[in-house]
Amino acid sequence: MITGASSGIGAALSQALVAKGATVYGIARRVNLLEDLRASLGAEFIPVPLDITDMNAVSNWVDVTFSDATPDILVNNAGLGFFGNIEDISPDDWHTMMNVNLNGVFYITRKLVPLFKRNEQHTHIVNIASVAGLIGNPQISGYNATKFGLRGFSEALFKELRFDKIKVTCVYPGSIATEFFEKSGSSTHDHMMKADDVAHSIIHVLETPDNFLIDEITMRPLNPKPPQK
Repeated sequence: MITGASSGIGAALSQALVAKGATVYGIARRVNLLEDLRASLGAEFIPVPLDITDMNAVSNWVDVTFSDATPDILVNNAGLGFFGNIEDISPDDWHTMMNVNLNGVFYITRKLVPLFKRNEQHTHIVNIASVAGLIGNPQISGYNATKFGLRGFSEALFKELRFDKIKVTCVYPGSIATEFFEKSGSSTHDHMMKADDVAHSIIHVLETPDNFLIDEITMRPLNPKPPQK
């Protein structure tokens, strides 16, 4: 399962996992983009139009979908950010970040962990955070708060679940050329990382031997500055 599967890292990782032979449940709200991915990737990509901030909808979907199946991988990728001085961040934007970046992760993870515990094989939870979960910066305080929170959640969960054969990895990407920056009022450039490269790094993490865990991985552009014109 991949949340935020309709674009960016989620779409790239969906493609990479299907290429590896996985069946991917791609979760997002934008049905048209999910259907485009289905047309591109084939029957092994299953579109799931779902709002992860709706606790009851998430719970019902998991109950119905996995009544007779055992999941192996959860990638908590959905996330968003609203940037600005603290006095300019609206309460609505603050709550939206908390709901998507933290509450949604909690809602789906708490439902899937019991299924992972019943799986005879090793399973894996991957949480996509950000370098904003490692260092605070001006004008992204709300986004920082959610990604620092996801970092703590991941570390605690790793220690809680390691003896249940459940791996937990937190990924801290730097700037990636995706629509995230455009939606946040910034712009992308050619020195940013590419979603495909990030996806392939996550595939490596997922393919490590059963008793080998990469609990954290940080990715950055070597040269983060825009190219000189």
